[in-house]
Amino acid sequence: MRTGGLIVAIDGPAGAGKSTVARELARRLGYIYVDTGAMYRVVGLVARERGIASDDGPRLGGVAAGVQIRFEGRPEGGQSVFADGRDVTAAIREQQIGEWASKVSTQSEVRTRMVAAQRRIAEQGGAVLEGRDIGTVVFPDADLKFYLDASAHERAERRYRELRSRGEAAALDEIVAEIEERDRRDQSRAHSPLRPAPDAVVLDTTRRSAEEVLAMLLERCRERLANPEPQKP
Repeated sequence: MRTGGLIVAIDGPAGAGKSTVARELARRLGYIYVDTGAMYRVVGLVARERGIASDDGPRLGGVAAGVQIRFEGRPEGGQSVFADGRDVTAAIREQQIGEWASKVSTQSEVRTRMVAAQRRIAEQGGAVLEGRDIGTVVFPDADLKFYLDASAHERAERRYRELRSRGEAAALDEIVAEIEERDRRDQSRAHSPLRPAPDAVVLDTTRRSAEEVLAMLLERCRERLANPEPQKP
């Protein structure tokens, strides 16, 4: 365990409930919360605005290297995301930006720069990071690793309800197809494919509430805090 506390890695596909659980877990532990998916969404948003193709690795890498990403907690809960001082919290959650993020994240030039930034943020410990490759690439020596999953249909329904709650038009069958395609892309990419770390605790969140999943993760974290293991060299 680091001097600043645990490093907790939470990975899994889109819609598995990572963000909700990771954010609340960090709050209850008094840790920082790092939404790595939001970082890729920022790169996708900026690249799209600049007219950069989603497969132009060198130019996308330039965006990832140059954009200043900042997270800021909100008094009412949650956090805002800023790109070069601009609040992009709502913009990066649009469905099309999510698709762009999935595409640009396959580029090694982008992932290399994002991984370095994520390590800088959390290297001292006391952090909960959620994403696709935290336990396998970003922090393979994380103190605790979790992999959350759920059926594609369950994840699509969650996304459908989220979009509808924001007043956005949504078609469930289209979201299912998009999620299945995103899973294929994430799992088959050459650089940092989506997969559970060998030592990750794998949890199926289908038909489980966020509070149930959170309770399971909190129990593991408290056990580890009570019985810390020597840090590996």
